[in-house]
Amino acid sequence: MEGRLGPCTRAQSQSAFRPSDAPPGLQLLPKGRGRLPGIFPNRAASLKGPGGRGAARGRESDAPKRPPLIGSSLTCPSRRKNPLHFHLVTDTMARNILEMLFHTWMVPAVRVSFYDAEELKPQVSWIPNKHYSGLYGLMKLVLPATLPPDLARVIVLDTDVTFASDIAELWALFAHFSDKQVIGLVENQSDWYLGNLWRNHRPWPALGRGFNTGVILLRLDRLRQAGWEQMWKLTATRELLTLPATSLADQDIFNAVIKEHPRLVQPLPCVWNVQLSDHTLAERCYSEASDLKVIHWNSPKKLRVKNKHVDHFRNLYLTFLEYDGNLLRRELFGCPSPPPPGAEQVQRALAQLDEEDACFEFRQQQLTVHRVHVTFLPHEPPPPQPHDVTLVAQLSMDRLQMLEALCRHWPGPMSLALYLTDAEAQQFLRFVEASAVLSARQNVAYHVVYREGPLYPVNQLRNVALAQALTPYVFLSDIDFLPAYSLYDYLRWAWGGRERNAPSLSSVPCPILFHRYHEWPQGHAPTDYARWREAQTPYRVQWAADYEPYVVVPRDCPRYDPRFVGFGWNKVAHIVELDAQEYELLVLPEAFAIHLPHAPSLDISRFRSSPTYRDCLQALKDEFHQDLSRHYGAAALKYLTGWG
Repeated sequence: MEGRLGPCTRAQSQSAFRPSDAPPGLQLLPKGRGRLPGIFPNRAASLKGPGGRGAARGRESDAPKRPPLIGSSLTCPSRRKNPLHFHLVTDTMARNILEMLFHTWMVPAVRVSFYDAEELKPQVSWIPNKHYSGLYGLMKLVLPATLPPDLARVIVLDTDVTFASDIAELWALFAHFSDKQVIGLVENQSDWYLGNLWRNHRPWPALGRGFNTGVILLRLDRLRQAGWEQMWKLTATRELLTLPATSLADQDIFNAVIKEHPRLVQPLPCVWNVQLSDHTLAERCYSEASDLKVIHWNSPKKLRVKNKHVDHFRNLYLTFLEYDGNLLRRELFGCPSPPPPGAEQVQRALAQLDEEDACFEFRQQQLTVHRVHVTFLPHEPPPPQPHDVTLVAQLSMDRLQMLEALCRHWPGPMSLALYLTDAEAQQFLRFVEASAVLSARQNVAYHVVYREGPLYPVNQLRNVALAQALTPYVFLSDIDFLPAYSLYDYLRWAWGGRERNAPSLSSVPCPILFHRYHEWPQGHAPTDYARWREAQTPYRVQWAADYEPYVVVPRDCPRYDPRFVGFGWNKVAHIVELDAQEYELLVLPEAFAIHLPHAPSLDISRFRSSPTYRDCLQALKDEFHQDLSRHYGAAALKYLTGWG
């Protein structure tokens, strides 16, 4: 990643990201793979927090192969007063996660550039590497050739580091470089390169204890002038004549180059890379330091590393992790900078709202851009199957207990959106890790939408989960419904048979309806339960007012209307949209789900008790009717007359 940093003046803030005339910037470049495990949740990257489980690099230990992640902890938001530009080397999956994160978090004075890891692999694939990060662990070597040629300086970070200070202080250390120095590194805080950790241990050559590459200052301009690409390749080729492979990926090759060319390195103070490895000697550093700057969780055990002071370091990490991430959006101090994309439009719309309007909180909630962290935990996408179905649902913290039962009933892929605070997200992570059922499932994708505002954004949550589904079809369910044990296999069979037996209808989306008995009969009456109990084959039904079945549809179906927040008509409006687009409505004879009892939500309690709440919901319905009329014309008349 890269981030730009410079003196904080209004004139310069407009050109802070233009290398030609801007002051030197902070370049942050963490290395990692697109499979993102558990930093501050497993499997995604964020501006908050380092590695929990299996983050990008685990030094000095034979660790099981785990997918590293991209993204590292930066700094407390109140301390950063400089713009940042992140350069991220990712695969396609990681880019999807990170683009959504940066787009929705709307952090001011932050830019992001992406580079395709697949294009870099051939440049390092010839190097044998025992490190579990695989080829991704070698990609730092090619950064000088990969990054824009006018980029002169970068900070390169492992993704398992936590900043406990302003990263601008690290950038300032470039001023200490001599004319010949091109790389800034902290000494390795273990005996790894001394070769005495175990019998017959033969590390790569290094200068003294060697250097740790978890935090690097790179003078890219000087590296290019010095012929860096030829330099590291010649060194690696020579060492590989007598050594079978790298053990610590890029770090071995950096150290071998520095051993041969010691003038290239500028040693950095140890506090800028306090290494908590399995064989760490870092206490020699922090016992004498008054202020730690960067904590490096470079053991494969990450937060679970055995260290007598680990509780202190873990608390530094967790404290920041549970802060309200919305604080990152508020630039109260620092450089004036252009707002994030979309922020000005949102602010203008919010400014036009009347705070005296009885429905103000409904209007405000509709305009809220929630922070989103898709694929929050490790996830294995399902292999392509022509009729596969993903269960799509949303939930909040008070429904977590439903997840284990749901996983037992539905063995197929799921895409679930969770509405959580930052602190609750960490509780959820611990909940999954403690559950044998949940932790064993790799085909369940969890997407965290961070809580903001008083009303539950139910349709926004559904849309997040729906957008991340990867199979041809989706089962649009709710978290309180347990599908029949056989439902997943039955649906795949039913869709396959339907396409074979009715090719003339293959161009028409055909949702399949589900059923539940409920105290609100009009919501499910068209399903005709008496007929369903006797049915042997699928049968058509017609739309009726307030109909809200649970459906299976193609993945590219219309999205839910996000204006409906809280309780009421959120799903009904979606069924209206499906019918307006001429979806054929079929009921399957052997498909069902069971609705489990649960306590009423806060929103339904407000709906029942507050006339104002019901009036606001009616206003949203009226607006929805008007939009239907504008979009579908005369075809929408039946919804205006049939839906009170």
